[in-house]
Formats: sequence, C-alpha cells, structure tokens
Amino acid sequence: MTRTDLDTTRLSDQRLHRSYRYCRRLNARHGKTFFLATRLLAPDQRPAVHALYGFARRADDILDEFDPRLDIAERARRLEELAGRFRARAADTDAVLPAVLDTADRYRIPAELFDAFLASMHLDLTVTDYPDRAALDTYVYGSAEVIGLQLLPILGTGCADAAAPHAAALGKAFQLTNFLRDVGEDLLRDRVYLPADELAAFDVDRDLLRWCVTRRRTEPRVRSALAAQIARTRDIYRFAAAGIALLHRRSRPCVATATTLYSEILDRIEDSDFAVFDHRAAVPNRRRARVGATGLVEAWWARRAGR
Repeated sequence: MTRTDLDTTRLSDQRLHRSYRYCRRLNARHGKTFFLATRLLAPDQRPAVHALYGFARRADDILDEFDPRLDIAERARRLEELAGRFRARAADTDAVLPAVLDTADRYRIPAELFDAFLASMHLDLTVTDYPDRAALDTYVYGSAEVIGLQLLPILGTGCADAAAPHAAALGKAFQLTNFLRDVGEDLLRDRVYLPADELAAFDVDRDLLRWCVTRRRTEPRVRSALAAQIARTRDIYRFAAAGIALLHRRSRPCVATATTLYSEILDRIEDSDFAVFDHRAAVPNRRRARVGATGLVEAWWARRAGR
C-alpha cells in the first residue's frame, strides 16, 4: 500500500495498517487486471477493495493451493476455521481479517453477503459438476455476485437499489469469463464450471473435455459449446455495463476499465480459435497499458471535478 493509501485510511492501529498492506500485496501479486483497475480509484477507496480481495483470496487459496497433504477434510477444517474467526471477529493472529472486518464495519456491508460467499466456497470442497444453469447460478451468486455487491458501497452510488443488479451481474460476468479461460485448468482439479445440459446440447461431456486437456487441442464440438457460452457471457457484460453510469463519477473509470479488459479475454479466446486447453488467454500488456492510461486520465478528471 502506498503512503497515500495508508494516510487516507486514517487508522491509528498498526495492526490494521499491516493487514491492509498485506491485502494490497495479495492483490498486486495475484489480481493483475483487478489490481490495475483498483489503481484508478481514489486513494481512500483502495484499501477497502484490497481488503475484500484479500479475504476472497484467502478462501480460494485454502481450496486450490496445491499441497498433497491437504485432503478435503483438512481443507474443510481450514475453511470453517476462517469462517468461524470472521464471524467471531477473532482477528488477532490473522493477516487478512483485521482489514476485511474494518472494511465491513466502515461501509456497513451486510454480513449475509460474506455468508453467501463462504457457502459457495464450501461447495467447491465436494461439488465438481453443475447439471444446469440454475445450479451454476447458485454457486456463482456466492462466489462472484456478492463480491460486486460488497464493492458497491465502496464505489458509491446515488441509488443502491437500481445499481445492485448491475454490480452483481458484473461480478458474475467476471467469474464466467474465468470459467471459460480456465476450463482446462479447472478440469485438472476435477471441476467443470459449465452447465452440463448446455454442453450436452453440443454433444460435449466431461470425457470429451478430458480428451481436449490430454491432447491440448479443442475438438470442434467443444469449440461450438464454448462459443455459445461466450455469447451468453457477453449478454451479461452488456447488462452490467449499463449500471456504470449509476456509480459515483470518481468510481466509473475503474469499473469501466475492469469491464473492458476482462471482457476482452473473451475476444482473446475467440482469436485463438478457442485454444483454452493449450494456453491461458490474456489481454496483451500493450493493450492493458493503453486502456489503463485512458482510465487514469478519466479518473484524474473525475476526482478533480469532484473537488
């Protein structure tokens, strides 16, 4: 966390300073596109965003960190320990919890949003397939939509009720983009985050996806199924983007930049002829820098106009 970020938290508790710094490091190390967009927020907004990212990352690491010593029972125990400490506000020995609890208090983020997130994380311990869109949507609500809702009071809006569906949709679009980009990687963890019935419409099943992973190529039926999933995800991006104008002016460049860059991952998947089993689709650094620079100028003008 920069000195400016630290000053704007106005905290005297050094434990909180250390926790916010730690969450920022997690975001910078793992968030990449998300971290770049966060830099476009006003300094007083950034620490809270880093804190929410840090909490989500902590849970995700429990589930996905490669360690042969961690079986399902041990991962479940660690996840429940994290949830219990969060609910009991027992943050004394944890690097992330002081910051996320402080953020939840400052912005009055409802506890049920964190409960829904933790519930979806529990699903990842045992659920490896989703039979239909409704089942996947249940998981995605807790794993992604609530993140958008948690961020909304930090970003600010003149009408929370109107902005909330768009904020949730943006979290959902980001998550679905991850599923499409990482379908091969997820399968190596024995998970498929694409609705089985929608894949079956193209005669695609888990065995065919495994064939693609083994041969590092995309079979034509899988290519068609992925194209349909991308089209559906783009519809969600369009709905989400319509809510950017409802945010406070100083937050719009950040969200617009994140929306542009993350949605372009879908373009990169298409440009590679859906070669998601061969490499990880990514927006080129030059493009990221150009979009980020435009957002930086817009963010500067928005904050100046706000003053």
